[in-house]
Amino acid sequence: MHPRPSSSGPSRSLNLGILAHVDAGKTTLTERLLHLAGVIDEPGSVDSGTTQTDSLALERRRGITIKSAVVAFALDDLVVNVIDTPGHPDFIAEVERVLGVLDGCVLVLSAVEGVQPQTRILMRALQRLGVPTLLFVNKIDRVGADVEAVLDAVRARLTPAILPMGMAGGLGARTAAFTAYADDDRSFRERETLALAEHDDVLLAAYVDGEDRTPDQLMSLVAEQTRAGDLHPVFAGSAATGAGVPELVAGIARLLPRPEPESAGDDASGRVFKVDRGAAGEKVAYVRLFSGALRARQRLDLTGGRSGKVSGIEVFRDGRWVRATEARSGQVARLLGLGAVRVGDGFGASARAEAHHFPPPTLEASVEACDPAQRPALRVALAQLADQDPLIAARTDEDGRPTVSLYGRVQQEVIASTLAEEHGIEVEFSEASVLHVERLRRVGTSVERFNTPTNPYWATIGLRLSPAAPGSGVVFDLDVSLRDLPLFLFKTVEHFTSVMGQHVTRALSRGPSGWEVTDCRVTLVEAGYASWDGPPSQRGPLPTALDYRKLTPVVVRQAVAAAATQVCEPVLRVSLEVPTRDAPHLLTLLGRWGTELTGQSSTGDLTRIDARLVASRLHDLQHQLPDLTGGEGVLESSFDGYQPVRGRGPTRRG
Repeated sequence: MHPRPSSSGPSRSLNLGILAHVDAGKTTLTERLLHLAGVIDEPGSVDSGTTQTDSLALERRRGITIKSAVVAFALDDLVVNVIDTPGHPDFIAEVERVLGVLDGCVLVLSAVEGVQPQTRILMRALQRLGVPTLLFVNKIDRVGADVEAVLDAVRARLTPAILPMGMAGGLGARTAAFTAYADDDRSFRERETLALAEHDDVLLAAYVDGEDRTPDQLMSLVAEQTRAGDLHPVFAGSAATGAGVPELVAGIARLLPRPEPESAGDDASGRVFKVDRGAAGEKVAYVRLFSGALRARQRLDLTGGRSGKVSGIEVFRDGRWVRATEARSGQVARLLGLGAVRVGDGFGASARAEAHHFPPPTLEASVEACDPAQRPALRVALAQLADQDPLIAARTDEDGRPTVSLYGRVQQEVIASTLAEEHGIEVEFSEASVLHVERLRRVGTSVERFNTPTNPYWATIGLRLSPAAPGSGVVFDLDVSLRDLPLFLFKTVEHFTSVMGQHVTRALSRGPSGWEVTDCRVTLVEAGYASWDGPPSQRGPLPTALDYRKLTPVVVRQAVAAAATQVCEPVLRVSLEVPTRDAPHLLTLLGRWGTELTGQSSTGDLTRIDARLVASRLHDLQHQLPDLTGGEGVLESSFDGYQPVRGRGPTRRG
């Protein structure tokens, strides 16, 4: 089966992800798919930087994909939106948020390198989220290609639930080819039946009784189990030469889900998985529609109480983004006019439209413009990056230096490249350090009353700070009489509460040791303001909003001092999968660091070790793991909270 444009216009969309370990060839495969569909005249080259999806200069230099990109092609009555995703471990968070908008996926492996550590991480993520997945063994034309060895490694390291869909021949030469098995091939039908019977007791019983299924019946079951995530058909070929790619395309059309378009009359729901900036600096939001239809000039209520009106809609057609009057369920579209939009925003009632929540970053580094004259421009550029992507957080320290919070060290290089290529600002980063937080030791209260020697402002503020549950953040509430609130300034109680909450949160961004104070409840327990017609002790000019903005941090700092704080460090829940022979060396290292082991199990020649690791040791573990395991160790980590630092905690510089 070959792709061809539909004359009547495609009516359904398939959102396809292409995932792989670094350098397995997924971007080259994307180019080949577009070429095969007639979208581009010639496939681009990663080496020469002419690909459709790797748009960042750093991506082209390093040959890696960093930001997910979207291209599309027509396949009979289907529009396939190909979402090219990062493969580098530092960008697993970006991969995870893209997986939520996919209908299916192609996981690319190299016929030479085989199953790599990151391949195992990606496969587990796909299985966890239930994304139907085909496997494509790429680079069969390379010297050293061994498809059978790769299949054995897939069964041992990824999943035994695979079904090879053909045979690769002439390995290691430019003439290498992939021949799909015929549906009525007796040997293939035997293997097909055995693979399907693992998840189909009825088929197993029929097989034992000697009952045969027709080729069409078996292939329908293959598609059914593939869409359920129980089976993973395997294709092979070379994205560079095009071998095996038509067979893969046929598998995409035949085996992956073909979502039915929903009624355009339903309320629109969707999720933003990428935000770019247009030529004039305006935001461009990439969104997956899960239901309904979205039209220009429609107002959207986004995550976090933000909203905006869609001024324009673009869909990918004939190799480029074109204006459209609407976007329908299942489509990927670019939305214009949403100035407040952020990556991960959802809208509408669909459960899949719910915003994706990310753990806090655990590293930070200050950044300086190489040209001092560009320091103001650097602050503006960092604010723009942070505004469109929740994985980037920027602040300015007390010395006026911009500081960026990070999830990984490669992310630092990406930010530097983005600033240079898109904003013309060359920067240098300091050495990244671990982000800590401060928590209250006890309840602390402070009151500053107007017309007293210590308070130069015309307002009274009393605050009680209480420790709260881990992970609760900062909660602000009121415990005062409403008549004591300056509603002549703030109009409503809700507005006063919102503004004061912002002042409090800003004041808590830097505690006694320089770290953010978190997990506390802040209660306004006393309030008041001067007036010309009150009792003598309360007379004075009416306060302004500035009085409350200036006085609040003073009271907060005094209450924090009364409560005292404890510095806490981030802790990660890590999962290590290593060759069993190497497990003792790794356990010795973790024991030397005082790591808390939470689980250990072995399957075949692999051992899984679960532990809680302080974030300051993660870089050391990442650095030593390849040497300790001969490059076969896999490390996954997730944020697990904070724990008090033993002894005197570190002080944040700046």
